Amino acid sequence: MEVIYLLVILWYGGLFFQTFFLHRYAAHQTFYMSKTAEKVTYILTWLFQGSNYLSAYGYGVMHRMHHAYADTEKDPHSPKFDENVLKMMWRTKNVYQDINQQRIEVDEKFTKNVPQWLAFDRIASSRISRVIWTLLYVLFFLQFATAWWQWLFLPVIILMAPIHGVIINWYAHIYGYVNFKVKDTSKNLLPFDFLMMGEAYHNNHHKYGGRANFGVRWHEFDPTYFIMRILNRLGVIKLI
Repeated sequence: MEVIYLLVILWYGGLFFQTFFLHRYAAHQTFYMSKTAEKVTYILTWLFQGSNYLSAYGYGVMHRMHHAYADTEKDPHSPKFDENVLKMMWRTKNVYQDINQQRIEVDEKFTKNVPQWLAFDRIASSRISRVIWTLLYVLFFLQFATAWWQWLFLPVIILMAPIHGVIINWYAHIYGYVNFKVKDTSKNLLPFDFLMMGEAYHNNHHKYGGRANFGVRWHEFDPTYFIMRILNRLGVIKLI
């Protein structure tokens, strides 16, 4: 059972910091936080994402590009212009790395006010960090896995952030329902988002990109926004 507990903790922990910090803060700035709180959140993101840590700067810039160029040839990830999931993942990886390593020129509108902690990202994004996290996961499985099928969860843990990305950037542009007419193929993947902490309300988000609450209809409960309201009341963040 320990392996299942780890999977659930890392799935929802990593997902929370992806949607809360990388998406709603770095990319869309739907709330404010102090520089101290920002740095603590960087560290927590690394602890929960581990081997698949994503830079707030790289993610934030790339996601802004996705909104600006959704379902066009300039979109970093689109089922419309990628033949399959693997090709989309590979292209997304290349764009993300090009942004982080400043190999491409990026329009200022995509980089404005996106948080960046270069010294920390050099450590958290390094191959050494990713290898160490992977070894820690393997050691955990060696200690606690009690059946062969539990080892099937190991690659999911190692590649969890890309898997989260695939669910939304591929499947939420193909399957689901639409609340709003937009210029792209974004859809709400789930009517009640128990899996992606609000990220599955993708059509809503493409309609209202700067809205902190991704849910719109009565049944579209957004768990991340609920937590954000608590953090706002405690003074940790300030919702816009």
